Amino acid sequence: MSETATFPGESIHGVDPRDHVATALRPLAAGETVDLHGQPIRVRSDIPKGHKIAVRPVAKGGDVLKYGWPIGRATTDIAVGDHVHVHNVETRLEGVEGYAYAPAAIDNTEEVGERAFLGYRRKNGRVGTRNEIWVLCTVGCVANTARRIAEKANARFAGRVDGVFAFPHPFGCSQLGDDLSHTRQLIAGLAAHPNAGGVLILGLGCENNQLKALLDSAPDLDPERLRSFTTQFVEDEYEQGLEAIEALVAIAERDRREPAPISELVVGLKCGGSDGFSGVTANPLVGRIADKVAAAGGTPVLTEIPEVFGAENVLLQRAATREVFDEAVEVIDDFKRYFIDNHQPIYENPSPGNIAGGITTLEEKSLGAVQKGGRAPLVEVLRYGERVGPHGLTLLEAPGNDAVSSTALTAAGATVILFTTGRGTPLGFPAPTLKIASNSALAARKPSWIDFDAGVVLDGQTMDQAADSLLDLVVATASGQETKAERNGEREIAIWKSGVTL
Repeated sequence: MSETATFPGESIHGVDPRDHVATALRPLAAGETVDLHGQPIRVRSDIPKGHKIAVRPVAKGGDVLKYGWPIGRATTDIAVGDHVHVHNVETRLEGVEGYAYAPAAIDNTEEVGERAFLGYRRKNGRVGTRNEIWVLCTVGCVANTARRIAEKANARFAGRVDGVFAFPHPFGCSQLGDDLSHTRQLIAGLAAHPNAGGVLILGLGCENNQLKALLDSAPDLDPERLRSFTTQFVEDEYEQGLEAIEALVAIAERDRREPAPISELVVGLKCGGSDGFSGVTANPLVGRIADKVAAAGGTPVLTEIPEVFGAENVLLQRAATREVFDEAVEVIDDFKRYFIDNHQPIYENPSPGNIAGGITTLEEKSLGAVQKGGRAPLVEVLRYGERVGPHGLTLLEAPGNDAVSSTALTAAGATVILFTTGRGTPLGFPAPTLKIASNSALAARKPSWIDFDAGVVLDGQTMDQAADSLLDLVVATASGQETKAERNGEREIAIWKSGVTL
C-alpha cells in the first residue's frame, strides 16, 4: 500500500497513483476547480469534507480503486469530478474466498532510538504500565457487588496504588459451549494482566462459570497477588472483599517502576467511528508506531476481523510463514462463515456514522483499518481469548465492536491501546487507551476525549514527525501519564456472545 503524504493548501488528496478517487480535504462546491498534482479537476456536484471525488473515470461495473486496491464496483458510469459514494458504488464482497500463499520478503526498518518506558516487571516476565488492583467476577449476578467493593476500596486505600477498578459483565451463567469458554478465557486473561498488581475474583456459587474452573484455566496467575471467594459462602461479601483488597494493596504498594525497553510493550491497535480521513491520517500514523514497536522487538496486536474483509491480502502477503498464513486465512474464513451461518451478509458494514464521514463500502473501511498494522511481518495469529506469545505483529480474532475487541486486546496482553477515530467516542478500557483523532476538527471539538491529533499531517507536519510525537506520548503513557479516558473514569469491558442463552 502506497505511502500517504499531504501538504497545506491542498483541496483534495490522493493516496496511490492508480486510484480512481481522492479525498476532499474541505467541502467542495459544484462548479469549482481543484488540483491534484497538476491535474485540474472540475467538481460536478457538492462534495462533503472527507468524501471522495473521482479523479479518473470508471465505467459501470468497473472496480473503483483507493489505496491502490478495489473498494467496490461502480453501479453507474462515473465521470471525473463526480462525488463517489454509496449512490454510485457497491461492495464486491460476497462470501468465503480462496487465497494463495506466496513467501514475501519484508524489510521493516523503522527505528525507535534509545526510548524506554518506566513499567512494572511482573513475576511471569511481563511488564505492566499500571499498578492497579482489579476486581473481577465470574458471573453477572455479582457484577454490582464487585463494583461496590471497588468503590469502597478506592475510598479506603486512596493513593497507595494506581487505583482499584471493577470490571463487571452480565455473563457467566445460562451459557453453553463457546460462550461459556469465552467468558472464562477473558476473565482469566484479565486476571493475569501485568497492569494488575493484585486481583480479586468474586464468584456467586451456583453459576456455570465456576470459580475453581476459572482459576484452573489460568495456571500462570501469581498466587501471592490473587484473592478469590464465593459470595454465597461468606457472611459479609463487602468486608471479605475489602480485607482481600487490603492484603493486595499491601503487596502492590511496594512495587516500583523501572526502565524497560520498547520490546516489552504490547500495543493494541483499534479504530472506531472511522471517517474518510482515518485511512489517510490516523491509521497509517498508528501503523508507523506498530512498525517501530515490532522492529524494536515489541508486540503490536491487530484485531477486528470483519474489518479485514476486503483487505485480507494486504495482511496475508506479509505472513512470516506458511503456518501463520494458514492460521490467518482460517480465522478470516471462520468469521465470514459466522456471518453466513447467521444468515447475515458479510458486508453489513460500514455504520451510518462511517458513511456520513465518507466511507462507502466495507472494502474501503477495511483497507483503511488494516493500515494500523503497518508493514511489519505478521508473525502470530491468536484465537479469541488467547494471549500473546512471540514478539511481533499479531492478528487477534475478535469482532469489530469497540468494547468487545478492546477487551479482547487487553485480555491478550495489551498494556496500551491506540484507538483511532474520526467521529469520536468517550469509551475507555482496562488498558490505558489513547484516542487518536483522524481530523483536527474532532480534536478541537472534543479535547476531553482526544489524546492526539493526527490531523496535523494535513497541515504540513510530516508523517515521520507526527509518528515521533505519538511514540513519545505512548512512552509517557506507558510510564504512568493518564489518558483522557482514564481521567474521565471511562473503563469498561465487554465479552463476545455468539450463541444461545439458556
